[in-house]
Amino acid sequence: MRKNLTFLLLVTAVVAAAVNLRAGIASLGPVLDAVLDTFGASGSLAGAITAMPGILFGVMGLAAVPLATRVGLSRALFGGMVLTLVGLALRPWVGDISLFLVLTACVVGGIALGNVLLPAWVKSHGGRHAVVLMTLYSVGLGASGALGPLSAMWFSGGDAWRWALAVWTVLAVVQVLVWAVVLPKVGRDVPGAGPSEVVADAETATKLKETSLWRSPTARFLMLFFGLQAMNAYIQMGWLPKIYTDNGVSSSTASIGLSVIGALNIVGGLFMPVVIERVRDLRPFPAAFAAVTAAGYVGLWVAPSTVPLLWSVLLGIGGCCFPTAIALIPARSRAPLVTARLSGFVQPVGYFIAGVGPFLLGVFHEQVGSWDGILVALAVISVVMGAAGIRAGKQTVIDDELTDTHWRELAGH
Repeated sequence: MRKNLTFLLLVTAVVAAAVNLRAGIASLGPVLDAVLDTFGASGSLAGAITAMPGILFGVMGLAAVPLATRVGLSRALFGGMVLTLVGLALRPWVGDISLFLVLTACVVGGIALGNVLLPAWVKSHGGRHAVVLMTLYSVGLGASGALGPLSAMWFSGGDAWRWALAVWTVLAVVQVLVWAVVLPKVGRDVPGAGPSEVVADAETATKLKETSLWRSPTARFLMLFFGLQAMNAYIQMGWLPKIYTDNGVSSSTASIGLSVIGALNIVGGLFMPVVIERVRDLRPFPAAFAAVTAAGYVGLWVAPSTVPLLWSVLLGIGGCCFPTAIALIPARSRAPLVTARLSGFVQPVGYFIAGVGPFLLGVFHEQVGSWDGILVALAVISVVMGAAGIRAGKQTVIDDELTDTHWRELAGH
């Protein structure tokens, strides 16, 4: 039987999950060259590895909502956590690049389920604490992204990269133990359309369940905004250390630069969910964050080694696009079912966009051997991201767009 979770258990569950959603990926970028050298792999494989998060997030994201509908949100999340634990525990110790890739896919695939389903889980179980929990979720993500790259600095020697990746198994074990306590208390928590005050009739519930989210302009722009910010994030996680070191910056400074971005994402995670809850016109925020992101890329292009950490600070401030996009998912939906569907639409399609970027970047850089054109292109893409975010920030409820309420109101005017 489903029981209400205590506030303490809600907080513990969300934090334990959130701090595992970046470190297993962010820790790989700074040691990627060492991994390739160990296995004798070609540089072109780096593009495939850095593209894996976006692509697998898209693939697993498409399966996440149907899986949660079948087995429940908590069970689907727990399955992803176990998959991540297996990948993190075994990946550093294999002696074959193929096995390394398979286990990396396990890590990323498990994380993907958490990315898509945890916001819907918060919407379903958080009640009046939902804003606090989404804030903790965003902060946990930022902390995970900030700490992940630093593990490359904690170890030395020929096997340093193995320990830099293996250390994150500890957090994965804690996550699984916490959620093993959660599971019996929530039962089969399938996301529903919502209570009677949210969904008035069966016809409306059917529309919320079956109407394509492609029909919602807000959902489409939120997907594009999310996709472009995710592409920026995974390009930075996979390639920023190399951009720095190729321009004469030390590897330790490069790792710190990547951690600065994650640390600033913590700040964004603290205030953006509250801002979205309280501020009516959100459009200035994605516009400002996108402009700062573009400035960071221009700085990397013009003077990469002069003040390298300044460019990381700008990119980190621009990274507030992520907590903005994540917080907009529950903020632009009313019923838990729509939140789950929106998360399962925005994140998979967005991550497919994100997966293309790092791969094409790797291919292009291998051909031309220069970062100049790439950094200019990223600055332009950031402007497009801002435009999409401005539209996604408009005060609109996607439930109404799916049920024609929005269009009837427009016609009435």
